[in-house]
Amino acid sequence: MTKLIPYILFYLFLVPILKGQTNIKGKVTNKNGEAIPGANIYIKGSYDGAISDAEGGFLFRTSKKDTATLVASFVGYDNYEQKMKLAGGTTEINIRMQESMNVLNMVTITAGTFEASDSKKMVMLKPLDIVTTAGGGADITAVMQLLPGTQRVGEQEGLFVRGGSANETKTVIDGMIVQNPFFSSTPDVPQRGRFTPFMFKGTAFSTGGYSAQYGQALSSVLLLQTRDKTDDASGWNINANMAGLGATYTHKGSISGSLYYTNLTPFFNLMKSNIAFDKVPQGLNTSLTINENLTKNSTLKIYGSYTENQSIVSFPTYQSTDSFYKFNLKNKNIFTNGTYQVNFDEGQWILLTGLSYSRNTDKINIGNDAGDRLDERTQIRTVLTRLFGKNNASSVLFGAEFHAIKTGNIYNQYDFSLQDNYSAAFTETELYITPKLAGRIGMRAEYTSAIDKANIAPRVSLAYKTGQYSQVSLAAGQFYQTPEKNYLYLNRNLDYELANHLILNYQIIKNDRTFRMEAFRKDYKNLVLEHTSYYDPNPYRFPTGPTDNKGKGFAQGIDVFYRDKKSIKSGEFWLTYSFLDTERLFRNYQKETMPTFASKHNVSVVYKQFFEKISTNAGVTFTHTSGRPNYDFATTSFAPQYTRPYENVSLSASHIRTVKGTFMVFYATLDNLFARKNVFGYRYSADGKQRFEVIPPMYRTFFVGVSINLSKQMSKPKEADLDNL
Repeated sequence: MTKLIPYILFYLFLVPILKGQTNIKGKVTNKNGEAIPGANIYIKGSYDGAISDAEGGFLFRTSKKDTATLVASFVGYDNYEQKMKLAGGTTEINIRMQESMNVLNMVTITAGTFEASDSKKMVMLKPLDIVTTAGGGADITAVMQLLPGTQRVGEQEGLFVRGGSANETKTVIDGMIVQNPFFSSTPDVPQRGRFTPFMFKGTAFSTGGYSAQYGQALSSVLLLQTRDKTDDASGWNINANMAGLGATYTHKGSISGSLYYTNLTPFFNLMKSNIAFDKVPQGLNTSLTINENLTKNSTLKIYGSYTENQSIVSFPTYQSTDSFYKFNLKNKNIFTNGTYQVNFDEGQWILLTGLSYSRNTDKINIGNDAGDRLDERTQIRTVLTRLFGKNNASSVLFGAEFHAIKTGNIYNQYDFSLQDNYSAAFTETELYITPKLAGRIGMRAEYTSAIDKANIAPRVSLAYKTGQYSQVSLAAGQFYQTPEKNYLYLNRNLDYELANHLILNYQIIKNDRTFRMEAFRKDYKNLVLEHTSYYDPNPYRFPTGPTDNKGKGFAQGIDVFYRDKKSIKSGEFWLTYSFLDTERLFRNYQKETMPTFASKHNVSVVYKQFFEKISTNAGVTFTHTSGRPNYDFATTSFAPQYTRPYENVSLSASHIRTVKGTFMVFYATLDNLFARKNVFGYRYSADGKQRFEVIPPMYRTFFVGVSINLSKQMSKPKEADLDNL
């Protein structure tokens, strides 16, 4: 009998407890009725709960009484909560969870845009990618030419996007248009961009269908966002290479000053050049950056730079093989850009204002002839954004901008000048209707005083998530641009040029692999057409005939991009292919035909490998561009003569050394490894009877340098973080 006492006591105490408990069972599904295994279901404020099984089912007991709150949670879904009465017995409840809107599973609008920031799901390139890409020369524009949608044009600076000329792409820093993003142009010698990739936290390269926040670009915008203040480090950074010597000092992460002296004498002494320099390019650049978090809700960014450069080059006159003239260029450039951003109402309102001023002057002597070029722009911009919806994922914004533009061109007895007051207002809303469906609708209105005309441009983008890792996007809109200044010098009665964009995009990102395919159609209207008695292929000619807006054209094609950061340990590669079909009637063309800066096929293969044991990053890039069309002087048939295909194999390497806390990065590049004799086009004598090839300044180039970081920060700088690709 004594042995039964424990069992009797167990029965007497346990049965009342069990009778006071409630069994809760059910099934967890998504909105489509599909089971969600692994969901956490529990009673709020207690330890009673369970994990859903492979079929989404669950069962648990709770001793809670009266009213309680049942909670279900799972990654990628909004928390589910429901109040329920607990009266003992068994309660059955089926839980249907809704997908949450977060960066892990939310659809993003990708049509026409390559993002390169650290904050977006659709990351394509980071600043370090730009620096370590062989064949890019650490130049933002040069690396963008390795992405689909661009054409390789080796004799001019700029981005040529989907059949568009270089002036159809605008560079924008923190929302402000950059008047002169490249160093001043020299005939048939492409110039680098003025800005280092490490100035920016992200890069968005649009190949079309871009936001209503931006305008005056028929084809594309390159959006650059400057870095935020992230630490209070102070220190020096020293750079020495075959092009010059520079130093930067940063004080407490807020103020940075730079001084850089450029002299390409060492470079040209080692390399065989196809161009004769009477004075090699040399110059001085200084800049000041202020980046301060004024409060926890407001930031101030100011950047200013001053640059002087000079070079003297002997170019062929194209009259005979032994006839040359001297091209003497002295350039001075001032650029300032400032923005202030403040968030209020718990971050739901964002106000961004900006002010920018730039002035670029060129003193030019062409043989015995003298000339001046002037570009000046003052602009102010304000954008007010309201965030709303789940996780503040949706937004609506209103903005306005004003530009005072002054340009001039003096050549011997000719003196041309232009003043334009350009203004724009825009609004745009981005709605996340569901986690799988997003839309962006915008409208932009512009007025240009130089032609005394206005326009209204609607734009729309849609994106739908087709799977856990894939989505499709659609973008369409109208894009206006004021005619080039050389035409406006002579004719102020011209109208805006217009391009209508339609883009369809498919993208899948999974396991550090990205596949992207995009089809596009671009229709040009109101292009400036110059009426001349014959065709002159000289790209630097000044208009001589009457002009109007009777030009037209189209561009259509397919772009493919694949990037793999998974398959090769400590390595990655990307492949791009672009097909372009385009024709135009514009400038002094006599019929609608393929423009000379366009090419049908463009292929790029980029491979990078990091060797951890020796702290070295190596890369190789192969590019192929099919032949570009050229048309004979005074041709009437416009039968194209194609250049030979452009091909290039380039190598790069970077090596890190650490000496007593000082980081040193040694880098080297070898461009056009096999010294292929690429031809970019042809120039003609004044009578059109002689033709001369346009070739690169050098067939092969080698470049080395070192960057030394003397910062007091505890971790190595991003410039040295080669393994963070």
